[in-house]
Amino acid sequence: MKIRQLFDYDTWTYTYILWDKTTLEAAIIDSVLENAQRDANHLKELGVAVKYLLETHIHADHITGAGKLRNQVGGQLVVHKNSGSECADILAEEGDIFYLGGHPINVIHTPGHTNNDISYHIEGAVFTGDTLLVRDCGRTDFQLGSNQAMYASLTQKLFTLPEETLVFPAHDYKGFSQSTIGEEKQFNLRVGQGKSYEGFATIMDGLNLPNPKRIDISVPGNLKCGLID
Repeated sequence: MKIRQLFDYDTWTYTYILWDKTTLEAAIIDSVLENAQRDANHLKELGVAVKYLLETHIHADHITGAGKLRNQVGGQLVVHKNSGSECADILAEEGDIFYLGGHPINVIHTPGHTNNDISYHIEGAVFTGDTLLVRDCGRTDFQLGSNQAMYASLTQKLFTLPEETLVFPAHDYKGFSQSTIGEEKQFNLRVGQGKSYEGFATIMDGLNLPNPKRIDISVPGNLKCGLID
């Protein structure tokens, strides 16, 4: 399995292209509308056929490029069933498996940032969206977020993966591009070294973060798969 990591500088968002080397079946994770043409061109350069457009959640900080890419390059658009999306092709849930060639992509429901967050686990790598970031995690104070759900997603789901599993987040604000489950279990500032739920909740409740600048247009735009006027 091949992995290509792309970046949007305005929203600090990572987009990922995965493809099977034999069949050239591909998936793209968390595209950004402003970069949809870049991604379409790159997919063409790689000579791959898009099978899935995978969203980790309904984003609040950018509008997805998945709908536009679906119109240009094909593929089935996937988002968690809790999103209530009426434009997605597949409303995924825990335990679903998608295949690129013979390579399974396992769906892990990892709520906490929102109630519809998905992580995608494939062959020694996990794409964690806004749930697990490098040395950090997503905020829990809007879009049906939950400290309790986030702590469970991190400690009872993602941290049970093999420690050598590569972690590919949806965002980074500190200059990191990836990590591993083992590193995050040890060094993550919010849940590392077995931090208790009480300690985690105290940190999260004290963040007092401003709303994302684009939340008013991003959430409704993403419920339309990015197909906006």
